Amino acid sequence: MLAGLQRLTTVGIVLLALLWAGAALSLGRPGWACGGAALVVFAYAIVLAAEFVLLHRAHGSDPTPVAGPSLLLRAWWGEVRSAPVVFCWRQPFLSERWPDRVPTDARGRRGLLLVHGFVCNRGLWNPWLARLHARGTPFIAVDLEPVFGSIDDYIQIIERAVTRLEAATGLAPVVVAHSMGGLALRRWWAGQRSGDRLHHAVTIATPHHGTWLARFALTPNGRQMRRDSRWLQSLSRLEPPGRAARFTCFYGHCDNIVFPPGTATLAGADNRHLAGVAHVHMVYQAEPWQEVVRWLD
Repeated sequence: MLAGLQRLTTVGIVLLALLWAGAALSLGRPGWACGGAALVVFAYAIVLAAEFVLLHRAHGSDPTPVAGPSLLLRAWWGEVRSAPVVFCWRQPFLSERWPDRVPTDARGRRGLLLVHGFVCNRGLWNPWLARLHARGTPFIAVDLEPVFGSIDDYIQIIERAVTRLEAATGLAPVVVAHSMGGLALRRWWAGQRSGDRLHHAVTIATPHHGTWLARFALTPNGRQMRRDSRWLQSLSRLEPPGRAARFTCFYGHCDNIVFPPGTATLAGADNRHLAGVAHVHMVYQAEPWQEVVRWLD
């Protein structure tokens, strides 16, 4: 579903830019043609800039470091480059480029479950999936649907993936989750009688305590990610003491979606700060990949 929506959006943006340019050129206005087309194509960069302004203003008394202008600019530019690759290419057109790899001879090799976040699909992980194929690592990258449903709707999707990896490898898998995917993972894990069904969990930019930006959310899963939402409070009550010790949480003070930065950490977890990196771009940093490989090995 999401891939189709993002294909339509991408094609629509290109067509709108071409129509504007064609209309302006027909009126003899080449400057308007170039400027208008560029505005249509790069309007998302303005939206990203607004998010960075909000994250800077909403930092408040959060104990994490405050990012200076140069780091915020660097993070904005990284996200400007990463966002169209993810949302206009990998997810809409290449989400099935790397199929799940659960070979019949996987016994004894620890598997990896990859869980994406809000308004994403498994195409987010394509660079990871290519490397996992090369390593011969058993893995499953899920699609969380319905896209705009409740986070609770994703429990069975994760359950099926974990069960399949357990059956193939004989070992509890490692899980890496981005953004909302980390909350979906926690909700599934909280309902398990045994905490040993997962070897370790690595979250990247997950709003463990909600995010300031979710106050504008309209969808069920978006509202669940509001700061101190009833859903988040209920999740915390379901989790056993000491569960956070099974997590490595990557967070950043330039995350334009999950802020203030401390909301992406868990007390008792191995919390790792990534400086000068924004929300989506964080997935493609070396540190999360290296941490996941360490737990796989």
